[in-house]
Amino acid sequence: MRVAIAAVGRMKNGPERELVARYLDRAAAAGRPLALTGFAIAETSESRAGSASSRKLEEARALRAALPEGVVVALDERGQSLTSDAFAHRLGRWRDDGRPAVSFVIGGADGLDPELVKAADLVVSFSPMVWPHQLVRIMLAEQLYRATTILAGHPYHRGE
Repeated sequence: MRVAIAAVGRMKNGPERELVARYLDRAAAAGRPLALTGFAIAETSESRAGSASSRKLEEARALRAALPEGVVVALDERGQSLTSDAFAHRLGRWRDDGRPAVSFVIGGADGLDPELVKAADLVVSFSPMVWPHQLVRIMLAEQLYRATTILAGHPYHRGE
């Protein structure tokens, strides 16, 4: 199953981008024997529309165009909070169900379009707080790596 990330905004070169790349490289290496592939980010431009709702609508169109067919997970502060184990097991279940891909969607400064969130298969929150997209990417990349290690039985994750 292909794992994809679609995000509004571009990360500049620097330690944040390097950290995301490091975790995604680890996830790709650990995921390969588990039939989890891809672990790539598609960046879309931030909208320049005049209103927040118009910006979110434009950004949603660009995000949808970047998504492969499969499961869509929207990252939103109003979403469901999952443990790392539950997150890993969802990935494993989608893979085992033969889903071709899972895509994680990260919105821009105004958040995600409500219709995109409503259409998502799952809405996940890393916190009820709002985080900048750079930090959300880092947290997501780390959780994807952690999920691959949980599914592989690797000791990186020391959960209960």
